Amino acid sequence: MAPFPAMGILIRLVITAVSLWIATLVIDGIELTADSAANKAGTLLAVAVIFGLVNAVLRPIIKTIGCGLYVLTLGLVAVLVNGLLLLLTSWIADKLDLAFHVDGVLPAVLGALLVGIVSWLLNMLVPDGD
Repeated sequence: MAPFPAMGILIRLVITAVSLWIATLVIDGIELTADSAANKAGTLLAVAVIFGLVNAVLRPIIKTIGCGLYVLTLGLVAVLVNGLLLLLTSWIADKLDLAFHVDGVLPAVLGALLVGIVSWLLNMLVPDGD
C-alpha cells in the first residue's frame, strides 16, 4: 500500500487538469475564459474534479444500460459517451460560474479524445506505487 494514498488522487487530479488545459489550447470550441493564471489553474482543477465525479458516477451506469450498444459498435459508442460526459461537465461548470465552456458535441468528442490520450500518456509517467 502506498504511504500517501491521497497523493495519488491529487496527482491524477492535476493530470486531468493539465489534460483539460491542453484541450482548451488545441480544440476550437473548448474555452477557458478565466482572467489570471491563478484563476485558470483553480478553474481547471475544479473542472477536473467535476469531470472525475461525472465519470465515476455516470459511466458505470451508462455502460450497464448501454452494454448492447457498446458490443454492437465494438466500443465506438464510448467515444460519443465520453464527449457527452465532457459536455455535461461543461454544463455543470457553467451552473457553478466556472470559466470553462464546451460549445457543442463535436468539440466535446474531440476534447474527450484528447483528454483521454493526454491523461493516459501522463499517467504512464507517474508510478502507481505498487
